[in-house]
Amino acid sequence: MPVLHLTEDNVASLVDMPVAIAAVERAFEQLATGQAVNVPRARARGPGLLLHTMSATAEYLGLAGYKAYTTTSSGARFHVAIYDLESGRMVALIAADRLGQLRTGAASGVATRHMARPDAASVGLLGAGWQARSQLQAVCCVREIQHVNVFCRSEERRDRFSEEMSQACGVTVQAVGSPEAAISGADIIVTATSAREPLFDGQLINAGTHLNVIGSNQLANAEVDVACVTAATRVACDRIDQCRIEAGELARAVEAGNFLWEDCLELSEIVAGSIPGREQDTEITFFKSVGLAIEDVALAAELIQRAEDQQVGTQLTLDAT
Repeated sequence: MPVLHLTEDNVASLVDMPVAIAAVERAFEQLATGQAVNVPRARARGPGLLLHTMSATAEYLGLAGYKAYTTTSSGARFHVAIYDLESGRMVALIAADRLGQLRTGAASGVATRHMARPDAASVGLLGAGWQARSQLQAVCCVREIQHVNVFCRSEERRDRFSEEMSQACGVTVQAVGSPEAAISGADIIVTATSAREPLFDGQLINAGTHLNVIGSNQLANAEVDVACVTAATRVACDRIDQCRIEAGELARAVEAGNFLWEDCLELSEIVAGSIPGREQDTEITFFKSVGLAIEDVALAAELIQRAEDQQVGTQLTLDAT
């Protein structure tokens, strides 16, 4: 049987952020019901290379899949493979750089929809790179954002980002000169950086703020400090078992004696309505994302359906069965 192959260009042409948010939100709902199973990331190290693998089954879609990617000094390369649950055959092989950008942004969009104040209108964004773009797009999809302050270390990069994303999102995006200026007065704070140490003093966060902390999936790194975690009334993970081995921000708070893993909430339970994401406007809410394979599988399923409907992609023959 042929296998559908989708390139990065195919992915970009087939789905956008609203589609990604809908697919990822449904995936979290199904995690809560047991109709989806997520397996945390594993890493294999070789000379100059890390191979990362993560997988999931989605009974509600009739599909299973994995994402595999390599990271080297020259960059990263991503692929998602999707299998039919009944026959076990591979049905699609998808280039997954853009897919990963979309689904990571979408997860923050889902968390923001369920945890941020309904009237949240301002964003403090730390980071102006590849992932920061989809983070901002996702937040703008679920809240009526009016103003964004963005900071990154490169003045040229943040200026370019502010100009491009003002047009892309239809909001005022202003480049600012420090992390503190970015988060000042923000209703929603997003960290999408490669920082190894906290970007700002968590005591500066205002009551009622929601945070999406998404830049790191390494225990050694932390974009926000222990005070930031401690200030939060509700801390949700995309998946607690994966955050235990990858969320440096939460691990540091646990080590400091200021936080317990037992106090973490599953985003899936919030999305399913079992646990409220917020009960008071004054609460500080916190979402830690490390990235799940079920998000990749969910968005891949949407891509496959749209590719078939629009006759997009290439058919590969990988075996005789």
